[in-house]
Amino acid sequence: MPASDASLSGTEKRDAVLVVDDERPLLEAYATALAGHFDVSTATTAREAEFILYKKSFKVIVSDHLMPGGNGMSFLVRAREEYPRTQRILVTGFMKPEMLLRSVNEAALFRYLLKPVAIPDLIKAVQDAAKVYDQTAPE
Repeated sequence: MPASDASLSGTEKRDAVLVVDDERPLLEAYATALAGHFDVSTATTAREAEFILYKKSFKVIVSDHLMPGGNGMSFLVRAREEYPRTQRILVTGFMKPEMLLRSVNEAALFRYLLKPVAIPDLIKAVQDAAKVYDQTAPE
């Protein structure tokens, strides 16, 4: 078993995850749930998330779709262009099937999750995305 998978008695480096959602209760719930498994950073706007991305690298980005001041899909498309290896997960309350298909293709989403998101599903999706990141060769 690689050292990164083994417990190193609290000294292991956790995978970094960025969570973006304008609804603070949801953002806090997602961050709390993921904090047991990942190094979690949060943002309440796409603009704030872009600023955080310039300062730190992430294996996975989880973003809400509809937010004031810019939608999550546009943010994830830009993230794909700048950080193609970072895995992207979109959380959405509603989306037409044709729009969802186009979005999945444009942002090369790892996965999309429909609200309300079950916490175990969120954790599993982020864990799976982090594994894919690890299997992807650096650019």
